[in-house]
Amino acid sequence: MQTRRIGDAQVSAIGLGGMPMSIEGRPDEARSIATVHAALDAGITFFDTADAYSLGGPEVGHNETLIAEAVASWGGDTSDVLIATKGGHLRPGDGSWTLDGRPEYLKQAAEASLKRLGVEVIGLYQFHRPDPQVDYADSVGAIRDLLDAGKIRYAGVSNANPAQIKLADEILGGRLVSVQNQFSPAFRSSEPELELCDELGIAFLPWSPFGGIRRAAELGDRFAVFSEIAAEKGVSAHVLTLAWMLAKSPVVVPIPGASRPSSIQDSATAVDVQLTPEEMSRLDAA
Repeated sequence: MQTRRIGDAQVSAIGLGGMPMSIEGRPDEARSIATVHAALDAGITFFDTADAYSLGGPEVGHNETLIAEAVASWGGDTSDVLIATKGGHLRPGDGSWTLDGRPEYLKQAAEASLKRLGVEVIGLYQFHRPDPQVDYADSVGAIRDLLDAGKIRYAGVSNANPAQIKLADEILGGRLVSVQNQFSPAFRSSEPELELCDELGIAFLPWSPFGGIRRAAELGDRFAVFSEIAAEKGVSAHVLTLAWMLAKSPVVVPIPGASRPSSIQDSATAVDVQLTPEEMSRLDAA
């Protein structure tokens, strides 16, 4: 497994997004644990979760607990594993997603995540999504305070625009290490954020790289060029998509979601796919 940098940590170039293992349509716990173990077997050392990844209500933190327990039960050396989580998004339990970017809430959420992850310091803590009711600088200020207090090792933001990325890095004193935004063949409006991260040397973590849980299976049908080049190389359209992202910049670390061992095993092979400049031009134009 090739590695890439988040902060001063070297992590696998492909990560695992935990959301599908904890929201609607999730598998049983045994299959989820097998999926995490398969990721570790494939050399994946970066896992992305969030306190909001659950069915809501009393289940807050379901995925954090699941990921932590699965990693701990693997049996191999996990000293180089980086688990990232997020705060600021909530699931009340009625199927909706709500926001709370208040500094006091984010600090409470981080403390709760610490306990669920069973660690003294969270590897990477990310402000999940801007709350229009709260000044963005105040929300990021809470992340800075957590960093200064040693509660978190690294700080990141998610669903941020270029102005917010620059502001966050300023508030954090140049210590912003990652930006997690939606990016896929179907959703490319985060190109400016990717380019800014490349310029600043900040990791860019594409979420929903296959277009979302409901549409992931249609990736090859929706984007013929991805399917054509994948067939030429003898890989799936999903692997080709991850290889395309990796080739766009050395700061990109895709975090495909998975709830089956075979899915993450397939995704992990993307690091071995080489794309020519001509192939990249065709994919970029698709």
